[in-house]
Amino acid sequence: MLSHGQYDKIKFFVKFSKVHVAEKVINCEFGGGRAAMAIKIETRNVRGPLATEIYISATLENCAPAKDKLLEMFAGIRKILTEERASILEERIFTVDGTLPIVSAARSEAYGEIDDGVVPSMLTGRESKRGHTIGVQVHALARVNKPEVVRIDGKAYGRVIRTSEGVYLTLSGIPGGKSGECLGQTIAMFEKAESALKQYGSDFRAVSRTWMWLGDILSLYGEFNKARNQFFEKLGLIGKGIRQSMPASTGIGLGLGGDGQFGMDMTAVLEPAGSIELLAAIGWQQCAFDYGSAFSRASRASSPAGKTVFISGTASIDAKGNTTHIGDAKGQIATTIENVRAALRDMNCQDRDVVQVVAYCKTAEVEGAFEEFRRQLDWPWITTIGDICRDDLLFEIEAAAIPQAGR
Repeated sequence: MLSHGQYDKIKFFVKFSKVHVAEKVINCEFGGGRAAMAIKIETRNVRGPLATEIYISATLENCAPAKDKLLEMFAGIRKILTEERASILEERIFTVDGTLPIVSAARSEAYGEIDDGVVPSMLTGRESKRGHTIGVQVHALARVNKPEVVRIDGKAYGRVIRTSEGVYLTLSGIPGGKSGECLGQTIAMFEKAESALKQYGSDFRAVSRTWMWLGDILSLYGEFNKARNQFFEKLGLIGKGIRQSMPASTGIGLGLGGDGQFGMDMTAVLEPAGSIELLAAIGWQQCAFDYGSAFSRASRASSPAGKTVFISGTASIDAKGNTTHIGDAKGQIATTIENVRAALRDMNCQDRDVVQVVAYCKTAEVEGAFEEFRRQLDWPWITTIGDICRDDLLFEIEAAAIPQAGR
């Protein structure tokens, strides 16, 4: 139960499988006047025969992040985890520059002993017109043994979970370095991730999904793509005469941990081997590798509770790879949403099967244009502001869904 401060309203809904939405609106001082600061926590619980997967999306909006309100949000997440006897498998925090110390401190204090030492990806973007907005995504598991911590060079970067039917690995915040010499730093970043896979007798063919955090993406993206292609070619994942084996992915203009850092997250299915389906083209979009980006449009992978569909970062791009609706935020938003929904339909998913989603807006003005669209789709939205991979792209969405979850 959200327990601190006075509140105007609190709501609970049941949506599917076991889905709860709690919303709390608190009055606070902001911008010299009265404004509503909202703490919202949504969960999507999917129960399988061996495990329950819990997807938590939490937001704190409309006010500079006072520590007590951050504590309240993270305490709400902790309450869900402890009541379900669940362990975190993966976690991301979306915030803005200058807030990392207070956000990190509030998380540590609220989580207490459930914190296993794996630092979540701390991602920094630009400020909203509504002030600071903090978003948290957690993927947790119940009814399974606690994950073991994955270490690279002695530092905790991820987790491995084992069930009787599979072994799953996640990595968070693998550092690539600072903006500068991108080619070598990117290859070193991929090699760190590869070293974690090798610890468990696996390789990059087990990877279903990656996230690339490139704070200065408009200047880095060309060199980054060159480095990723070079690394994947060396591993035999791409190249002439072979079957392309590229994970689903997002590449976005958010910094990792501040200070101009870039880095990556990753999720993989170590066992059973060969259980990932990678789709280079899906919905209304063709293969991104046709214009130099080595990622699949979507993937479908075994997960502890069944199957998970990952829709890569998707924007207003046509079948030929061209940006559409240039300069038209609403046009790009509408096209992007339909591109994502078309991909979901191809993967036998409906809107209600979406368990996590992030909307990336280039500017606060684009975020404002997105508001009317966000209300039309009952997805567990996290919204953040940062550059997209092309200067003429204004908006991007990524999503995860579990087929039949909503039914």
